[in-house]
Amino acid sequence: MKRMVGSLILFAAILILLPSILVLPFGTTEMKQPVSEGNQMAEKKVAEVVEVEVPVYRSAKTVTTSIPIEDYVKGVVAAEMPTDFNMEALKAQALTARTFVVTKLTNPPADLPDQAVVTDTVQDQVYRDEAELKKAWGKDFKEKYARIEEAVQATAGQILTYDGNPIYASFFSTSNGYTENSEDYWENKAPYLRSVESPWDVDSPKYEDKATFTVADFEKKLGVTLTNDQSIGTIKNLTEGKRVAEVSINGKQFTGREVRDLLGLRSSDFTWDRSGDTITVSTKGFGHGVGMSQYGANGMAEDGSAYSDIVKYYYQGVAISEMEKYVTNFTAQR
Repeated sequence: MKRMVGSLILFAAILILLPSILVLPFGTTEMKQPVSEGNQMAEKKVAEVVEVEVPVYRSAKTVTTSIPIEDYVKGVVAAEMPTDFNMEALKAQALTARTFVVTKLTNPPADLPDQAVVTDTVQDQVYRDEAELKKAWGKDFKEKYARIEEAVQATAGQILTYDGNPIYASFFSTSNGYTENSEDYWENKAPYLRSVESPWDVDSPKYEDKATFTVADFEKKLGVTLTNDQSIGTIKNLTEGKRVAEVSINGKQFTGREVRDLLGLRSSDFTWDRSGDTITVSTKGFGHGVGMSQYGANGMAEDGSAYSDIVKYYYQGVAISEMEKYVTNFTAQR
């Protein structure tokens, strides 16, 4: 009888301890994760992530819809990055997407309808809801969405900050082998948006491209008149990121970005060749080149880098911080 009572007491003690034993870190999976600051933060997270709604302007329906921030991040990662990318790259994308929208929440734009803070287009970052993703992915939806959920849950509540403030977490598809200083593409200089090497991008299917134009179409798009000696123009200098900084075409000056925009090129790293009535423009990279390269992030992840290492490489001098204190005021105002 004493033995039975002792066993019951031991069993009861085990039951009392079980809840603490069974509580798993948020985002934990059976797969071994790279050791990183971000993953350690996720493992230590015991409180629920702060709830905040993101007012998103749904362009196709022309309405503003409030979406819980972590659901919004899922829809951005799903729309902006291939789901078969390395999990650490997907986590890096989740972190940039959340940071981007928190920056918008802390400083809402005044030019969007119905108090929206972001659109669902490339004007900000592309967002797709579950219904849209189910339609796009069909029978693969469950598998693909599970990967997105894992990446978002593993970084829940985390954002990137510089000097105590959320950063402008710009990203793009593929570099030309380097990222671009922010002031070499946009007007403003950001200390964390510095040019870094990104050699992994050479493996991207979007690394190289060619666009062809007739001479007449080229002249019309750029508002220039070419000479008859088969020349086009002179690329005068390059940026630190090896893209065209300035070009002169028959006396008219352009920035590399202006030429890219006017001709609809994939990148401002371009060269051109003229043969008779045809001009062929060759480009390297896809996107503006500022911030995190998505294919570069995937290359780093495949080489063993954790997502915190990836974001700290592409955004120089940043820290991974909890978003709560940055969205508290916005939440209270709503």
